[in-house]
Amino acid sequence: MMTPALLSLLLPALSVALPASSADWVSVVPSLVKIRPGALPPGTASASLHTARGECEAFQVLVKPPLQRVSVERARVSNAAGQSLPLTLFREEFIEVDTPSNLEGAKGLWPDPLLPFEVDGKPLGKVMPAASTSERPLIVYAEVCVPESTSPGTFTGKLVVSAEGHPAVSVPVTLEVEPFTLPATSSLRSSFGISMYTVARGHGLSGDSPEALALLREYVNLMLAHRLSAHGMSLEPPAVRRDGAALRFDFSAFDREVAPLMEGTALPSGARFTSMDIREHSRLHTDAERVLYYRAVREHFAQKGWTVPLFYYAQDEPKPKDIPTVRLQSRRVREAGGLSVLVTAPLTAKLQSSTDIFCPVLNCFFPRGRNETCDNVQTVPELRARIAPSAHIWWYQSCMSHGCAHPAEMKMSLQKAFTGWASYMVDAPAPVNRAMGPLAFLAGVEGELYFDVTAMYGEKGKDPWKSLYAFGGNGDGTLFYPGTPERLGTSRHVPVPSLRLKAIRDGLEDYEYLRLLERSAGPELAHEYVKGWVRSGYELTRDPSAWEANRARVTVRLRQKP
Repeated sequence: MMTPALLSLLLPALSVALPASSADWVSVVPSLVKIRPGALPPGTASASLHTARGECEAFQVLVKPPLQRVSVERARVSNAAGQSLPLTLFREEFIEVDTPSNLEGAKGLWPDPLLPFEVDGKPLGKVMPAASTSERPLIVYAEVCVPESTSPGTFTGKLVVSAEGHPAVSVPVTLEVEPFTLPATSSLRSSFGISMYTVARGHGLSGDSPEALALLREYVNLMLAHRLSAHGMSLEPPAVRRDGAALRFDFSAFDREVAPLMEGTALPSGARFTSMDIREHSRLHTDAERVLYYRAVREHFAQKGWTVPLFYYAQDEPKPKDIPTVRLQSRRVREAGGLSVLVTAPLTAKLQSSTDIFCPVLNCFFPRGRNETCDNVQTVPELRARIAPSAHIWWYQSCMSHGCAHPAEMKMSLQKAFTGWASYMVDAPAPVNRAMGPLAFLAGVEGELYFDVTAMYGEKGKDPWKSLYAFGGNGDGTLFYPGTPERLGTSRHVPVPSLRLKAIRDGLEDYEYLRLLERSAGPELAHEYVKGWVRSGYELTRDPSAWEANRARVTVRLRQKP
């Protein structure tokens, strides 16, 4: 969300004069600001956005307390040719942080869950109207997603906010659609974990029920809409039967689950997965049987024309005692041919020959002097010089971004070493949540792994709505909330996204902007511009206005002809 002053300076065609506010209880706040009780930021009277085609942008409407029965009408923005785009509205809920994730976090309420105003076209009475109090101010997250077919130019509309005892307030919204387009499928590969069984547990469903499978599909499609690919999912491999000494694999159920994600039919945008994991098969017991299975999966993907990388996720974060296991796993996969073995560890001589996708933690790519949190720090060029030309480099974020233990258990020097990194924690600034996309461009990695998006769902006795504290941080491994009928007033279960999921998507859109800039103006200029957002994994632009100013500079440059 751009301020009018910034737009007037950098994007003259987008300049919009702000009307005088008709009410001091409604203001527009950029989406890169996390609004917390007791520290309400200043805002403006209108919203001005700019997007590429194929991009989503958002702003926040802060309704200042105390007010009762606040409502916001459904809204659209339209252009002179009659094209219109809906604004999707959410009410921001708060999560209580009792233990800060690191020195940058803080106790108290933090905004994160995004409660939808409506599901299946039906308004949710448990979401809106709502009160705005000093303890929990009302914040509306308004998002517009621009299809690739949208005409470039100016769209306008308004949000109408009403509250008990006050005249309605109109919030003008201006959207400028740029002439360039972001690809529907992410240019940066990813694989974020999710399991039907943890999803089911979080919603109180039977893990193997048709309802759980349908709900899983909604979660995965929502991940894909945020430019993320998934691994795990139903966890079900293709069915197998024994025909004498031969094995026969049936991919029917497997294809029903994954074909829409491989072929671009899951979403209207045509977005596709960028990777796919190979699922283990519990009914196969010998190495020879496993090799036949891996080969059958590879051949099936080839017959279908599915060209995404197929990878085997080896023993996670292997310790020295696990190295024989990784080597055995790799031997089986390699024998099948044409598949990759992903290992989540820094480069070591003992694992180098068994790895096709090297996937160290983020901390292992950026030297930090005395505050090293990785034993084997190597930049991408250094790592690339030591591995095979055909190998790939991914990375992942973990509790190493904030410290994996309770702060009270860590010395201050160690707490400082685990502060500053890009992080998906609730109590981190929004730019810190958003930074992984630009960092991937800066570092030159090819993909991102993340272990889970619903991890807290599977913790017995834990309620994600009350606390997301795990692995020393708030939100590690959980980017969704279980939207149950009891909580939302819906007729069925739905996934509830988080502000952090939106920030991750926005960072992946930043990555696409940089890719476009690299193609149009060259890699040197693109790498100059990315440093307006990130300079290393722990040197990040935290000022929302500075982040948006750099995005405006990139946009101005993309408007220019090569």
